[in-house]
Amino acid sequence: MIREKKRIHVTQQGRPSSSGNNLDPWYSSYAARAAGLAASEVRALFAVASRPEVVSLAGGMPYVSALPEDLVTGAMDRVMREQGPTALQYGSGQGVPALREQILDVMALEGISASASDIVVTTGSQHALELFSKLFLDPGDVVISEGPSYVTAMVIFKSYQAEISHVPMDDDGLEPEALRQRIAALKAEGKRIKFLYTIPTFHNPAGVTLAESRRAEILEIAKQNDILVLEDNPYGLLYFDKEPPKALRSLDEDGVVYLGTFSKTLAPGFRVGWALAPHAIREKLILANEAAILCPSSFSQLVISEYLASADWKGQIETFRGVYRERKQTMIAALEEHLPMCTWTDPNGGFYVWLTLPEGLDSKAMLPRAVKELVAYTPGTAFYGDGGGAQNMRLSFCYPTPEQIRVGIRRLANVVNGELDLLQTFGGSGSLPGRASSSNYNAPPPNMS
Repeated sequence: MIREKKRIHVTQQGRPSSSGNNLDPWYSSYAARAAGLAASEVRALFAVASRPEVVSLAGGMPYVSALPEDLVTGAMDRVMREQGPTALQYGSGQGVPALREQILDVMALEGISASASDIVVTTGSQHALELFSKLFLDPGDVVISEGPSYVTAMVIFKSYQAEISHVPMDDDGLEPEALRQRIAALKAEGKRIKFLYTIPTFHNPAGVTLAESRRAEILEIAKQNDILVLEDNPYGLLYFDKEPPKALRSLDEDGVVYLGTFSKTLAPGFRVGWALAPHAIREKLILANEAAILCPSSFSQLVISEYLASADWKGQIETFRGVYRERKQTMIAALEEHLPMCTWTDPNGGFYVWLTLPEGLDSKAMLPRAVKELVAYTPGTAFYGDGGGAQNMRLSFCYPTPEQIRVGIRRLANVVNGELDLLQTFGGSGSLPGRASSSNYNAPPPNMS
């Protein structure tokens, strides 16, 4: 028997009610916050883009093949031989004490001095984002972030019915004066600002780094306005030629919650990250962690702890730096050769180049043609909570080989040139045929490229 579909509509509060059509018979039963869980408009295309003949410059996957297999398997073997029952058992909601002590050594490379008691181990740093948002966000609260910003962080914030307010960046990262103005404007509107979410070092997706001269100023602005800072730092140790400025958390112990992860400097499959937080916030993070997952994986934590104790992990990070440096240089050279009509960032670390297309082109509208030409990227619109970024795209150089990068950029150039030809042919109409106008996007300032 087929259940009769209910007619539903969404009320002004975002909660479904019994009017309209939907294929989900339980649609009207969901919590209002479920309305913030929306599938990406380009996810279906990425399913096609995962075919082996497609060069994907879209995903930010680490090149784990650069990790010697015996480093990890050796650590696994020793853990199971020496600590097997513990590794396979429940553990602490705060995380394995030995690993938390070792995390201090990792953070010390970025100038952070802390106590292991203030670290909470999570199932990847994205889980820490989820826990933090659960603790702090009520419907209608405002999260300030750079524009553009990490796409899944915005998905999480929206799932808790928060409003995202973007502040522009330039080559030196978040603009302090723009931040002051945005805070003043939001307060004048009576909005409640909960925190500033920032990726200050080798930003995702823009690739830029917040200048050292701005870091103390940004923290002072936040302090003056009683705004907590959430510093997300997956890429800080993956620099190429020059070590970046020290982490924001190294400058302010009380006003910054710091998120770290082993996904980029070891491997994402372990799903181990952490949050370093002031004492009171830490206590609530532990409770939230226990409520969500009871405890992070003991096995993964102990394997990473053994790896840090027995392997040359700093040398392995240096190996990753060399791999990503070569691939970034390959991408920049290919862009200079094949796409001189575009502009882009030239990062000193991390995984990403942020490209700006010629005026009139729309990266999301171009994506189906790009996939047909066997190349994929992430449209800039994915990184804005307000529909901006149509003229931009994120290009990831971390996973494809140098040769694949060269091939991918050549294919991308064919797509861009074809779009420019169409634009020249139909330029008088204001938009390309069959495409929505992108004249209302909020592109980053020219000096960002």
